[in-house]
Amino acid sequence: MKKVLKYLCGIIVVVAVSAGTTWFVLQKASPEVVMTKVVNGDTVSTVPVQYQRFASLPHAGETDFTNAAELSVNAVVHVKTTYKSQSRSYMSDPFFEFFFGRPGQQQREMPAQQASGSGVIISQDGYIVTNNHVIDKAHQIQVVLNDKREFDATLVGTDPNTDIALLKIDATDLPVILMGNSDDLRVGEWVLAVGNPFNLTSTVTAGIVSAKARNINILNTDMKIESFIQTDAAVNPGNSGGALVNTRGELVGINTAIASQTGSYSGYSFAVPTSIVQKVVSDIKQFGIVQRAILGVQMQEITPELKKEKNLTTLQGAYVARVVEDGAAYKAGVKEGDVITGIDDTPIKTGTDLQEQIGRHRPGDTVTLTILRKGSLMTLTAELTNRQGGTTLLEKTDNAVLGAQFEELSDKMKEKLGIDYGIQVKNLKSGKLKNAGIPQDFIILKANNRVIRTEEDLNEVVDNALAASERDKVLFITGCTPQGRVQYYAVNLGE
Repeated sequence: MKKVLKYLCGIIVVVAVSAGTTWFVLQKASPEVVMTKVVNGDTVSTVPVQYQRFASLPHAGETDFTNAAELSVNAVVHVKTTYKSQSRSYMSDPFFEFFFGRPGQQQREMPAQQASGSGVIISQDGYIVTNNHVIDKAHQIQVVLNDKREFDATLVGTDPNTDIALLKIDATDLPVILMGNSDDLRVGEWVLAVGNPFNLTSTVTAGIVSAKARNINILNTDMKIESFIQTDAAVNPGNSGGALVNTRGELVGINTAIASQTGSYSGYSFAVPTSIVQKVVSDIKQFGIVQRAILGVQMQEITPELKKEKNLTTLQGAYVARVVEDGAAYKAGVKEGDVITGIDDTPIKTGTDLQEQIGRHRPGDTVTLTILRKGSLMTLTAELTNRQGGTTLLEKTDNAVLGAQFEELSDKMKEKLGIDYGIQVKNLKSGKLKNAGIPQDFIILKANNRVIRTEEDLNEVVDNALAASERDKVLFITGCTPQGRVQYYAVNLGE
């Protein structure tokens, strides 16, 4: 009987081959399995035209990076920055000392400083994503494409809270990287880092996703959102702002930092996920600023010690250490001691998860919170607010609390006053600044002991003060008039 079956199988195979039709399966660099049929020597495939060559390669699979590299390398650019040095060096003048009996000094301008990083083209008309720290305080930004064309770039907007910046160059028909979904990344999945480390252009390295939603405390802002993708793809200085892509050549992150004690790669690198990048870029393009949604809670990570101390029933979630009065969470009914375990349909395992999910929303959005309170689950609905506690979207020039617009200082004003930072009050209206006696054109240098270089810096200090208790809602401002007269003001934000 077995011989008969083997004989029949042989006949079936011969018939199939003699009929000129063979079916086989190709696994390309994507989750889909593509069926390809050969009929009388002609191949009929469902693979898209631009991917057919890659899919037909022998052994093409998840570990074949040629497809992803070719699709992404031309859309990663070299970002070169120039900085005007505001510092000056002084040297002794021996002739002055000889004639006047005391040391003299000469003032000498320091040369301009240069740095570089990477960027990713996300639209054919010239929008480029990079890191905020790559272009922060740069006097000039230049972009060099992979084909060696050079462009002066305009800074469209920045978000220090996520370390993302958006540039624009005057060009068309540029190669782009398609946005992928970083939420779909899995730990252990292969990824590529594409960038310009040590000025070595168009460098591609490979690694795996080592972890997700990683907080490494590198951003020095009050409202930072750190939920990095951790990989072991080699990233070095110059890679910042470059692309992290999956094996389909889709952008899943912007490379931002490395974990190193030497300044060079030593095992792990970190990228801002596209789930955050897309929201930041969309806000900057549409509004000029990032529309930051605020839940109004202070969180604490749940440790075994905290679990025991607070008699909690879980180690998963974000522990609510404090609820901001009249904030979104307060109005929704969240209480101190609650554990937030979910936002809408997304589980929350850590405070980092909560930050990322809230960071995807805009003021006025409504979210469903899953709360664990004294061992019982419940759901609450919260309407997220803006920095001022309202639910409306803010305009770039709108500062509803302070009642003014702000401009960064010109180089001429900086040179006149001998300073290298500060913002100037413009278009002063009725509001907190005017009530405190601050005049038009006043230059704000510090607020609550923090150096103010941009309006975003000031907004973060205001946000932090607004989140404080009623007694501490005060802004202590140090600044000067355009004539250089130093003045101090206390601005009450709680009235």
